[in-house]
Amino acid sequence: MKIRILFMIVGIFIGAYIGGFFTSQTVNVYYYNYTNQAVCRQPMNFNSSTVSFASITVPAVDQEGNGVATTLDVQIVPGSGKTLTNVDKLLFWTDTQNSIRTAKSVAEQITNSSLDNYDLIYTINANATVIEGPSAGAALTIATIAAIQKKHINSSVMITGTINHDGTIGPVGEIIAKAAAAKSIGAELFLVPLSQSAQISYESKRYCEKIGFSQICTIEQIPSKVDVSEKTGIPVKEVKDIEEALKYFLV
Repeated sequence: MKIRILFMIVGIFIGAYIGGFFTSQTVNVYYYNYTNQAVCRQPMNFNSSTVSFASITVPAVDQEGNGVATTLDVQIVPGSGKTLTNVDKLLFWTDTQNSIRTAKSVAEQITNSSLDNYDLIYTINANATVIEGPSAGAALTIATIAAIQKKHINSSVMITGTINHDGTIGPVGEIIAKAAAAKSIGAELFLVPLSQSAQISYESKRYCEKIGFSQICTIEQIPSKVDVSEKTGIPVKEVKDIEEALKYFLV
């Protein structure tokens, strides 16, 4: 019995020694990418001829209806044709994901390029409650094209509008608030979808009339047409599609 206990004690000491030896060694940690190959994580080199980057500022509207400025970044890196989103910066809702997919497809069509050997990484630097995916569609497309062609974006121009599969730009809301946001951060030209350089607003008015011994009151909506440029002080131009908008953006 004593011999068995002695062997157990010796075994414990040997195990502790071996464990201490291994834990004292340097451990190389590898990160696995989506191809399941072990790679060391390295910072991106934007000077590389195989990496491209573009950034565009977009006016948006927060939950209180105030115009705010957000930044959309597009990064192209060697890969396998994936479209990625930086979820650390924004919770990407379904409509934003759809806009990104359409933006990539339209950008490939316009530039006659294939991104099968590259990955696109989209980052929207804004709180999730600030920016709507559809209204950023046109800007996402322009930034993607700029990244593909490695061209600079004219920062004095801003745009709002959805993106359709054929490259046309669809309507959005809150044009005046977005135009005011663009003006506040120094934009000199604001591009909007067709027929949205003027906005129809409605004012609620109470109308009462006396009928017999009673007075009947109703709430009426009185329409008025507001010129966005006159209201906000920034030149506004309507554009039909992405190719028309690119004439003002790419330099």
